Amino acid sequence: MIERTAISRIEELSKHFPVIMVCGARQTGKTTLLKEFAKKRGGINYVTLDYPALKQLAKSDPELFLQQYKTPLIIDEIQYAPELLPFIKINVDKNNASGEYFLTCSQMFHAMKNVSESLAGRIAVFSLFSLSYSEITGKTSKAFLPEETPFSEQKRTISEVFEQIYRGGMPKLAADSEISPEDYFGSYMQTYLERDIRDLINIKNEEKFLKFISCVAARTAQEVNLSDISKEIGIDSKTAEKWLSVLVSSGIVVLLSPFSANTVKRIVKRPKLYFMDTGLACYLSLWNNPRTLELSVMSGAIFETYAVSEIIKSYANAGIDIRSRFCYYRDNNSKEIDMLIVQNGKISPVEIKKSANPGKEALKNFSVIRYFDNLKAGKGCIICMANSTMPLDEMNSLIPIDAI
Repeated sequence: MIERTAISRIEELSKHFPVIMVCGARQTGKTTLLKEFAKKRGGINYVTLDYPALKQLAKSDPELFLQQYKTPLIIDEIQYAPELLPFIKINVDKNNASGEYFLTCSQMFHAMKNVSESLAGRIAVFSLFSLSYSEITGKTSKAFLPEETPFSEQKRTISEVFEQIYRGGMPKLAADSEISPEDYFGSYMQTYLERDIRDLINIKNEEKFLKFISCVAARTAQEVNLSDISKEIGIDSKTAEKWLSVLVSSGIVVLLSPFSANTVKRIVKRPKLYFMDTGLACYLSLWNNPRTLELSVMSGAIFETYAVSEIIKSYANAGIDIRSRFCYYRDNNSKEIDMLIVQNGKISPVEIKKSANPGKEALKNFSVIRYFDNLKAGKGCIICMANSTMPLDEMNSLIPIDAI
């Protein structure tokens, strides 16, 4: 069993909120996380809405459903019966106790409207992604910031990093080295289509949706251009926009918005897209060998995707809302910074390079942050394959990928 960093955060939240909801893509370990928490705490009941009869009861008579299960209670896949939420509100208001209901949801933003209307101020929402490398290796970690990163050495070779990128961080794959990513993700995509996609949207042509998600995977770490994607797939732009929102709502991808400030005028407006599990991105992009991937034209983009996803996971696992922490910079003069981290009133620039020695040239665009309003310039870094943490100047450092 791989222990999740998030379990301590769930324990802390349960002391202050009556309802905790764990959101994330399928098979990222939401149920396992709460069951492990229940073992440690003891006395927590469990019910899943995967069973059709229980789902039907929860939808048709939510009050009776809740009467059958004593709290504290884990309700798995709450998105199947949002009718329960108003009655959960009634119960927690009556009991006035913390840690009463623990919910999982595989369609996080799809459920947020119902949650915000019914449980505002009573619920803590926690995002769970696939395993980070720190979790897989049992290393303690915290939310990544360049200025707070201790000295670290690069333990893995570039080939070993790409082996991890190719395999990804899904708990099943991490726990069983005998399962091939191709077999696992083939089954995963079928489950995703059958259980999530058909609930969220009415897709008449599954083949086109699979082509769409594969097309998006091949563009990970790039700006979103729905016009180009829709033309390639043979769908209209509105359909492409809707399908992209499904990938976001089910935790498959994350969008980084371009930075905007009053004094910075010529900023591009398209977000950048990142897959949150590189193994899934590789499968959908039809890579079936990590060595071939490492030598391909996609190697830089997938390396960047890996670094960005690891940084985002470090924040999510610490219980920090990821929606307002990250952005990127690019202007019409082609000045670009891969990632900006907004934390503690500072903005920290991050560049990501597959090279072992990218040099100071990679810092050339960091100077633009001095023109950003209302934010101080934090220390920056280049995440790369350097042998160890190394200062480049007073404000910036090389940081090995293993240090995230």
